[in-house]
Order: sequence, then C-alpha cells, then structure tokens
Amino acid sequence: SSAGGGIPPVIRALTAEYRRQHLDCVVAGITDPTGAPPEFPSDWPVLAGRIAGPKAFGYSPELARRLRQRVRKDSVIHVHGLWMYPGWLARKLTEATGAVRIISPHGMLAPWALRNSRWKKRLVARAFERQNLRTASCLHALCAAEADNFRCFGLKKTVAIIPNGIDIPDGRKSTGESQKPAWEEHIEKGRKILLYLGRIHPKKGLVNLLKAWAQIKKPEWILAIAGWEEGGHQNELQKLASELRLLSSVIFLGPQFGEAKSACYRECDAFILPSFSEGLPMVVLEAWSHGKPVLMTPECNLTEGFAAHAALRIEPKIDSIAEGLKQLFEMSDNERQTMGQRGLALVKDHFTWPKIAGQMQAVYAWALGEGPRPECVTNEKFCR
Repeated sequence: SSAGGGIPPVIRALTAEYRRQHLDCVVAGITDPTGAPPEFPSDWPVLAGRIAGPKAFGYSPELARRLRQRVRKDSVIHVHGLWMYPGWLARKLTEATGAVRIISPHGMLAPWALRNSRWKKRLVARAFERQNLRTASCLHALCAAEADNFRCFGLKKTVAIIPNGIDIPDGRKSTGESQKPAWEEHIEKGRKILLYLGRIHPKKGLVNLLKAWAQIKKPEWILAIAGWEEGGHQNELQKLASELRLLSSVIFLGPQFGEAKSACYRECDAFILPSFSEGLPMVVLEAWSHGKPVLMTPECNLTEGFAAHAALRIEPKIDSIAEGLKQLFEMSDNERQTMGQRGLALVKDHFTWPKIAGQMQAVYAWALGEGPRPECVTNEKFCR
C-alpha cells in the first residue's frame, strides 16, 4: 500500500509492463495493518497475507500458504526491500523448489539507512537477512553507488545495476488536470512554488532545508512540503518553521496521491530533494517527467541529472542548500523551463519502464539459464 513509500509504485510499474507482454506474473506481500488497500488494479493477481504478530516483522502464515501453492522450480521470485518476513519466506521457498531469487534492497543497505534502527537491523541481519542476501541468485542495485554499498556490507554476490523507471505523462489534456494543487486555496496567485514531495523523515534533510530557506527566502516563492509523515517528524518541522518565522512562506500539504500528486508536480515551478540518503528516488524522476527543474544532493544517485544540466547540485548542508536556492531564485522563468525540459529528455532516453523492464527480464532469463549474461550484470568489487 502507500505505507510502502516508493517501493509499491515500482512494483506496480514493472508488473504493468510484464502484463503488457503477457508474462505470467503475480504480486505478493503482506496486507497493510491499517486496512488500506493494495495500490494495484483490482483485476491483477495479488497474493496478500495478513500479519500474525508484530507489525514490524510482518510474519504471515497466510502469505506463506498462498505462495507455496504458486512457486515452482522455473519461477523467479523478485524480492523488494529488506528486514522483514517476506524476504525470509522467499529464501525458504527457493530452497524448497530451486526457484531463482533476485533481491532489490532499494537503498536499505546505504550507510545512513543502516544507522537508522541500527541494533534491530544488526539482529535481523544476523538472524536471517545476511543469509538471504548471500544466497540470492543475483542482487539488484539501482546505481553503482548502491552496488558499492553491497560490497561494503560484505556481499560478494553478482549485481545487476538497473535504475528505476518512470511513466511519462502523455501531454494530452485529461480530466485529472481539472484538479487543482493542494496549495491552490492557501496562497495568493502569482507566487512560485518549490515542491518537496515524499516521506516526512529525518533522512530527507528537511530540517536543513527549512534553515536554509530562512536564510534565502524570497517573498514571491513558497516552499510546499507534501508527504506522509513518519514518527512525528512533521510536528518537529512545523515547530521549527514557526520558530524561524516561516509560516508565511512554508506550507505543509499532507499526503498527496494519484491526481492530487500529479497536480502538485504539474503546477509547481521547481522540485527539491535535500536528502542524506536515497536508493534512486522516484520523486526526482517524476518531477523531470513533468518537465520541472530539480535541486538534489549527490546522495540521490542521479548524477546523470547534473551531467545533463537538468538539476542543481546541493550538499545535504544548510549553506549548500541556501546557495542552491539562491541559484534557483536568480534564474529566469525561461532558464528554469529549459532545465526542466532537459530533465524530461533525460528520462525519455534512459528511464522509461519498457527499457527498465526489458533489462530486468534479461537478468531473469540469465539467472534461469535461459539467456546470456546481460551487460548490466557485474562482479566488480566496488567498495572504494
């Protein structure tokens, strides 16, 4: 569900592409404890299991029973994410059947991510996750930096380096475009919007962003922070914004999904992700797909954006973010639009789902012994 952050949209997009090619594919996972529905069309085969026990672990005998009826020797199990029961279950299923297993950690082995809930992750790694990773048929990294994280974690397994993809808006006027962005009723017309959209979590660097905004704020610009909050962090940010006297130029929009999210991207003037740690952030690809200029840190692992002049580089530090904001504010409307169009061209050339799904299928075929080793697969040692 949406509680899975950026991972469910990736699974949905990959599955949609596989279904377009008439591949036999099911989505499996644990149900959202809040009762929120899966983020997949109702006519898709979705195997969902209820959690029995602590939510953080996600133990689900129901999911195990349903998957045992499905997995065969010629199956490929593609695991997305770490630290929970489904990863352990996937290993047991491959041991029982001989199926192929690919693991996509989605940034969860980055140093910053490992420091978060450190002791719990160390215990889980010792109990089963390190063994899960060591015995996978192949690991999937979103970029070379993530592959490097695998090596630093002590993993010597073969790695396929394949980025996430994005669906490009078709540019035609749709009924959804009648929806106004969430800030429409809260600010006067004519002000420009710098958008942050994603989890409201300390690793996203939003504290530093607010402090930088206090240094460089421009009367004509509004910082719009949209997303689902985690662990009370939004309350901390709102308190800080009040202390910094930013309430006239910073608004908190709450979660934005579907057409509401599209309206935010469509109507903003620029996008920012001042994150300390990412795998490969879908939100940046989404902003580029809407032709928006981006400010982001190197930790977003999209260096192609800097090379293509589709993004301004900022470090996850107050002074660097402030300098990036100053650059953005000094650009003309035309310069910002040109930067956004470079981002759109970049995702069209390198990050569309048909291309990504094709690379992933080549990895599946190779792991099954049914195809040659793809160019994206490497045994390089990394960990500089």
